[in-house]
Amino acid sequence: MLQEPRTLPRTPVPSAMPVPSAPTADDVRRGELAAFLRSRRERVSPEQAGLPRGPRRRTPGLRREEVAHLAAVGVTWYTWLEQARDIKVSPQVLDAVARALQLDRSERSHLFALANAVDPMPEADCPGVSADLRMMLDQLEPFPAVIQNSRYDLLAYNRTYSALMCDLDKLPREDRNCMWLAFTNAEVRATLADLEETTRAMAARFRASMAEHLGEPAWERFLAKLLAASPEFRMIWARHEVAPITSPRMRGHRHPEVGELRLNITSLWTGPHPGGRLLTLTPADDVTRERLEKLSALARGA
Repeated sequence: MLQEPRTLPRTPVPSAMPVPSAPTADDVRRGELAAFLRSRRERVSPEQAGLPRGPRRRTPGLRREEVAHLAAVGVTWYTWLEQARDIKVSPQVLDAVARALQLDRSERSHLFALANAVDPMPEADCPGVSADLRMMLDQLEPFPAVIQNSRYDLLAYNRTYSALMCDLDKLPREDRNCMWLAFTNAEVRATLADLEETTRAMAARFRASMAEHLGEPAWERFLAKLLAASPEFRMIWARHEVAPITSPRMRGHRHPEVGELRLNITSLWTGPHPGGRLLTLTPADDVTRERLEKLSALARGA
């Protein structure tokens, strides 16, 4: 007698598991911000913050609610910040958190960089310029000399350099940038003997530098600021020209008080490349040397 074949139980087909998406740059940044805040919170003791320690404290350092209290922000909001939630953070609130966590200048700058925010209380002193470098700038008188970073921010300069360009000390700190001055400051532009060649070369070197800083908030903000302020820069930038930042060059200046100057520019890295650079402007002829000495005397008020 034939028997009906047995029906074997079906093996369940596993459903396709969702493939987790790769973390975005914003995800990574928020994760770094959360970890940084936790590490700084655990470092500050209640006594340092002027709070009672109280019994049953197991947290090394401050509790989240204590940081929120000191910064005058909501506990839930601060908790979300340490959990790397996608929330909006204003510079004013970050300032309050930085004060509550007693961050030093480097830590504060790091906090604002991770939060992709502009510090409302920027550093008053020039960053990364030691007393020895400042002394070197002074000793280079009567030759103009300046220390700048790869974004052309003027970090420190001697009196002759300031007199050559304009009165830099009277400018807002955010305007003390060679690119910004060359494209937007009428007084500085008037001193450049070959304005078109100079601005074009600066933009080409700036593009070469920016390739190493794409996506960095400070660089992107500065580029957007230049594009918005200068039609000339927009036109040059659209050409996509690049040039090595260390290329030797000579520059002519027309100073309203001492006359024509022909200056050789030497660029020396003050630390790891890329980083701060010491630029010295030395005379290309004897006439320029004499005029630089006169300019230095004017800068000293002699």
